[in-house]
Amino acid sequence: MDTASFQFVLFGLLVALVSNLSRSPFWRSLVLLAATLYFLYVLAVNPIVLLPLAGFLALGYFGLFLLQRGVRKSLVWFILVVVFAYIWLKKYTILPGPIQRYDDFAADQFAPDPPPLGPKVVGLQLERIVRGFFKVNVLALLLNAFQLDALVQISQPLPITFKMWAAFRIAVIYPFFIYCNFSGYIDIVIAIARLMRLRLPENFNRPFSASSFLEFWNRWHITLSTWLKNYVYNPLLLALMRRITSRTLEPFLGVFCFFVTFFLVGVWHGRTSEFLFYGVLQGAGMAANKLWQLALAGALGRKPYKALAKNPFYIAFGRGLTFTWFAFTLFWFWGDWSKINKVLSALQIQQWALVSLAIWLSSTLILASWEWLRAALLSIRTSEGSVLLSRYARVAYASALGLAAVVITLLLNQPAPGIVYKAF
Repeated sequence: MDTASFQFVLFGLLVALVSNLSRSPFWRSLVLLAATLYFLYVLAVNPIVLLPLAGFLALGYFGLFLLQRGVRKSLVWFILVVVFAYIWLKKYTILPGPIQRYDDFAADQFAPDPPPLGPKVVGLQLERIVRGFFKVNVLALLLNAFQLDALVQISQPLPITFKMWAAFRIAVIYPFFIYCNFSGYIDIVIAIARLMRLRLPENFNRPFSASSFLEFWNRWHITLSTWLKNYVYNPLLLALMRRITSRTLEPFLGVFCFFVTFFLVGVWHGRTSEFLFYGVLQGAGMAANKLWQLALAGALGRKPYKALAKNPFYIAFGRGLTFTWFAFTLFWFWGDWSKINKVLSALQIQQWALVSLAIWLSSTLILASWEWLRAALLSIRTSEGSVLLSRYARVAYASALGLAAVVITLLLNQPAPGIVYKAF
């Protein structure tokens, strides 16, 4: 039973139905536990591979036991052990998903009166499941095929213009592939959880609308970036500010903390040198973006800088540059050094510069046009609100996507690419 498959969706809906047979927290917890154990058993094939996960969970419960008993002296070292154990266990990762704090989960799971589940809520969640299924099983599948075709072409003895076009597609397609692949799966998971009366945090918020790299990471994999900001950026910045009291250096402490925090994004995904370098590129992008903001605000003054930041042309070019940088960093997300070297060596530096410029300009124009078109369509309103967000429009939209997903999946007769975050 692969994630985001027909079987996965039907299994989730069945569990949600059984969970709602009673509002008792005990019943709902029992159903969730049984479903989780069964699902892990099906995915793992051999139960022995789940032993490291069981050991890690036992380690966490032991830490809670120490905390409840008032043992705090060695707690910092214990937390470090847990963190390094988690990094080691990344190779055993089975499912990706949004990161949720336990107290937020417990507020819904153990509430005597769980979140309501009326017809409107059910309808919205079913629509979201259809949308997520379409993203993973249709859009991600097609985008993956297009990128693989471009990877083949760039290594062929073709004219340089064809190779540059292949390089352009390799860089541009993958961000959309990983978005459809991961966010589609997240849509399904969040919707099924809501049908079980659990509210999971959102993980994506139109990330390609971001006009800066700083804003991008407030929209992409939100729960991961939020977790790192809460548990790495804020404590690190506070500790440095206590030791370095210089007003001049204070802004640059934030730049350093941004670099460290988002370097850990790469470490979180894997322990290979490719992911370490991916982390360096994420941290460098965040640090450079912050330095640019500080330099521009210092040169122009705060009010002129704020006015510039609202300029539509400035926003559009910033959006394109953000997309270009993120697309470039993802080379170290999907490939190993040999594949990356094979792709990069297919063109000369000047040719890659032209490809990068083409990506920046085209993404600036296309993403700006999309933002304008989206706003224009949403502005078509009746007395009941936006036409596109009306109940009838959403039913038609979901029905069309669902039918297309089923037909295309059956015609292609092959599974969608696995959820990429499951491998990292």
